[in-house]
Amino acid sequence: MSNHADLLHVVSYNIRKAMGTDRRRDPHRILTILREAAPDIAILQEADLRLGQRPTALPRDAIEDAGFVPAALAENTVSLGWHGNAILIRPDWPVMSIDRIVLPGLEPRGAVAAVVDSPFGPLRIVGLHLGLLRRSRLGQQHAVLDWMADQDDHPTIIAGDLNEWSARRGLGPLTRKFGLRSPGHSYHARWRLAPLDRIGMSDHFEMDDLDMIDTNLSRMASDHLPLSAKIAVRRAP
Repeated sequence: MSNHADLLHVVSYNIRKAMGTDRRRDPHRILTILREAAPDIAILQEADLRLGQRPTALPRDAIEDAGFVPAALAENTVSLGWHGNAILIRPDWPVMSIDRIVLPGLEPRGAVAAVVDSPFGPLRIVGLHLGLLRRSRLGQQHAVLDWMADQDDHPTIIAGDLNEWSARRGLGPLTRKFGLRSPGHSYHARWRLAPLDRIGMSDHFEMDDLDMIDTNLSRMASDHLPLSAKIAVRRAP
């Protein structure tokens, strides 16, 4: 186990547009969970509403009150992210770059990537929400890896709702690069059907602790439970 000061804390959370399992849309429940978890970085899926200009499901002023700054994806200030994917970062860690990754498939899908200037050095954070069909998911994984092959080599965390119900199949491309991890069945928040949510790391890291945030509030706030990862950064010899 590593000293707490040496750990990177990441939360990955499909917030379902702040629609709870009680059929109430309440963004403040989501932000309470994130504020109490206090991660360095929060990787969100379904962070924007689907209709119209896809406005954010989380009020921007409330995000700042919770202690985070969104990684800006465009001049569009209506949406929080892109294809619902968003990255929230602690305010004292500057964002060095932000990119969209186009993903193939029958459904509109995308991923987001940000390079963050952290005390550990530059870190790349990739957030994604893969498609419902396995064939699409495989193509989308290859698209992410192809995009990364053209980028600078930074220590990388990749996380999101990967929509893969199997614990053993379907995520081979990403697993070979990142060694994806799941703490258990994070979906459905009440009935625990499948390990849809995963976190992966490049070999610059090792997992110190990985769990789900499982509380009365989190079982009500979304149909997914958030993942909470404490990650140690391997120091060069």
